[in-house]
Amino acid sequence: MIVFSEASPHLPPSASLRDITAMTEAAQLVGARVFSIPEDFETCGGAEAALDWTPEQSTPMPAVWIGYIPSPERYAQLYAAASAKNITLLNTLDQHLNAQEMDRSLPCLGELTPATVFVTAPEQAHAAAEHLGFPVFVKGAVQSRKSRGWQACVAESPEALERLCTALFSLEARSRGRVAIRRLLRLRHARTGPGAFPLGREFRFFVLHGELLAGGYYWEGDDPLARLTPDEEQAVHALVREAAQRVGTPYLTVDIGQDEDSRWWVIETGDAQFSGLSQTPRLTLWNQLRVRLGA
Repeated sequence: MIVFSEASPHLPPSASLRDITAMTEAAQLVGARVFSIPEDFETCGGAEAALDWTPEQSTPMPAVWIGYIPSPERYAQLYAAASAKNITLLNTLDQHLNAQEMDRSLPCLGELTPATVFVTAPEQAHAAAEHLGFPVFVKGAVQSRKSRGWQACVAESPEALERLCTALFSLEARSRGRVAIRRLLRLRHARTGPGAFPLGREFRFFVLHGELLAGGYYWEGDDPLARLTPDEEQAVHALVREAAQRVGTPYLTVDIGQDEDSRWWVIETGDAQFSGLSQTPRLTLWNQLRVRLGA
């Protein structure tokens, strides 16, 4: 198994970099061959040049990319450069986008996930909210702004909704020109985070070809809701497998949350190559990857 990693001591500290570094260390510990790649291919002359130190493989070799969520163009560039060396990322470009972009994944998930309307301009937001009813959760097609607190992602009025949509459209990496307006889920929670954001009862699972590799509580820190009973675990795992099958991406994450009525929902999916660990045990995850990939 080959790993392309963006971990670097020269990048500014962040939660994302911490996860990238932890994932890279775990990959090394289980015996993966790790090759560093830059955050920007233009700094070295393109994706092909970024793989100059990666040898061509005599037999097809699976690869995992550990890094920041790339643009579709950047993903395609690395996929092509790796393929030229008989190395194949676990997800094709389409499979990557199917898991990573909500307007591609949510139609597949259907009733498993809260009702959502996508808009491509702020002036479309009011009609969407009329359909769903306030309050609504607002996020980009790729990422939300929940790290900034409740008011950065929940709108309780048309004015707040337009403000949040306008902010997200200005953040191309998060929205890619599309904003998701979602029926607000009231998740069970025992704690709140920065900006009074409720730390809902939510779990993240890493799945490869329909098999659960590892998972853990979504939020950091001790939480009385972090432990699943055997019956809950059975129900949650079944929902994860159903979501993974519907989306169809080989290597993905599935986030599951429980509402105040105790119903389990699929919150979203993502390409697991670019998903944070949450409380997933990293060595368990990477040992399972090594075993399943036979490399």
